[in-house]
Amino acid sequence: MTNPLERLVEELRRLPGVGAKSARRLAYHLIEAEQEDVQRLVETIVAAKEATHRCSQCFNLSAQDPCEFCASSKRDKSMICVVETSRDVIAIERSGDYKGLYHVLEGALSPIDGVGVEDIRLKELMMRLQDDTVQEVIIATDPDVEGEATALYIARLLQPTGIKVTRIARGIPVGGDIEYADEVTLSGAVLHRQEMR
Repeated sequence: MTNPLERLVEELRRLPGVGAKSARRLAYHLIEAEQEDVQRLVETIVAAKEATHRCSQCFNLSAQDPCEFCASSKRDKSMICVVETSRDVIAIERSGDYKGLYHVLEGALSPIDGVGVEDIRLKELMMRLQDDTVQEVIIATDPDVEGEATALYIARLLQPTGIKVTRIARGIPVGGDIEYADEVTLSGAVLHRQEMR
């Protein structure tokens, strides 16, 4: 039988962004913690897992259905922001500037990884656009190869509908140095420049 501590390290390494050193540090922290602290953590994880589901309208993770955004009468129902994950919804919400609805694809097109059109929630997006409510679809997929391919596919798919399709702007982050930015970021910053007023 494998050492239980090593099994814990291996399980923690499976978490995104957790490398070998971090996994070992977390494992030792948990083992050395008070039993009631560990139990509370376990119960919180299980409760969150059991209570959180996909919204039946936008597929965002939520404890309610429809989610807080879809259920809100204060959201602008004429706009849908298309994102890859629920984490993207939270990131956009932190900006405080977007007041429309969301649509979570649960991934991005990646033929090399076997992720095709039928593997992400494009059919559901098209169903949401059947009536005349939505006037604009904002594509907010990641600025990587998969995200760009997904954005282009969605734009072409929506072209015959007459719905306005926009893409979030890209560029240099606040506090960033131009000399350290990569070519793709600089290109996006120049192409999507805005007039100063």
